[in-house]
Amino acid sequence: MLEVAHVFRKAGPAYREHFAARMLPSHRKTMRDIEQCRTAALGGHLRQCDHCATAQYSYHSCRNRHCPKCHGDRSRLWLERQRSRLLPCSYFLLTFTLPEPLRELARAQQKIVYGSLLTAAAHSLLELIADPRWLGARPAVLAVLHTWTRDLRFHPHAHLLVSAGGLTADGRTWRWPAHRDFLIPCRALSVIFRAKVRDALQGTPLRDALPRNTWRRKWVVHAQYAGNGEQVLQYVARYVHRVAITNSRLESFDGQQVDFRYRDSRSGQLQRCNLTADQFIARFLQHVLPARFTKVRHYGLLSPRCRDHLERARSLLQPTAPSPDSAPAASANTDRASLPSARPDLDCPFCHNGVMRVIAQLEPRSASSPIPRAPPDLSS
Repeated sequence: MLEVAHVFRKAGPAYREHFAARMLPSHRKTMRDIEQCRTAALGGHLRQCDHCATAQYSYHSCRNRHCPKCHGDRSRLWLERQRSRLLPCSYFLLTFTLPEPLRELARAQQKIVYGSLLTAAAHSLLELIADPRWLGARPAVLAVLHTWTRDLRFHPHAHLLVSAGGLTADGRTWRWPAHRDFLIPCRALSVIFRAKVRDALQGTPLRDALPRNTWRRKWVVHAQYAGNGEQVLQYVARYVHRVAITNSRLESFDGQQVDFRYRDSRSGQLQRCNLTADQFIARFLQHVLPARFTKVRHYGLLSPRCRDHLERARSLLQPTAPSPDSAPAASANTDRASLPSARPDLDCPFCHNGVMRVIAQLEPRSASSPIPRAPPDLSS
């Protein structure tokens, strides 16, 4: 199967040579890791079947959080943990979009702008929803940063999965919204969101670089009913430990052009995108996050400081608000060894009778070669 790694190995050296002075260290590292993932460069181990004696090499993963091949186990474990924390109630999905005038600044100063985006989105929501006119209670909020469209263009936005209701300040009552299909007014929320982003960025070294017309235009906040939250969690889980595209979406690469498919969010139709190798690499790298940046955050009842309140809310909801369409919650202590990819011994795929056992460790073939700061904007 065609992989992002194939594009990086073939076109990456020329890209690095041409754009060396503009590449960030995190982008160079991501390219190197993906190129070496599950190859002899990272070492691995040798397995042999105890029945038919067939040997099989298995190389180590790079574990880079942007690699399309890594973190399948961690994504499943993350999804199970989040399922176990879902409250037995309905949810809303709110999307807060960073306006176009701020996107170049976000591209150049990712950690500051992305952090301000997530914090402002959550705090504006909690501030408005605490108003007794709308709810007057504290909801459970899961916030996830996304930076891409389906064709890999740069489009920073935050998805917030919000419980339809919340725990009152005294902790005695779960308060439901007045209407099943309405939580809070998005127009008022967008005004508060814009003000909080403005205040956050004006308190940073970026204040002199902020485009003034940004604060006079309308900002976009979208809300939709999300049922029991399960489908949103499944969607988010696919990208919590990966970046914007999976290898399965790549269709062809001839050394010069990359073709991949995506589904148009408006029409629902399957579309195809053709890019030069440099354009594809640039679109991919612009979604690489700064080191140690936290893209998934918890607020309200899901905040680590509110565990007792979360359980109190669950106890209030459980007897009175069973959700007929909710999936059964999985244990938060899912055993990693229960996942197939984590088993030390695997069933033999050749004879189907024996077990593949590790008989030797493979050292890395060679030290990683240096790879020649933000990526050039080749998204057009």
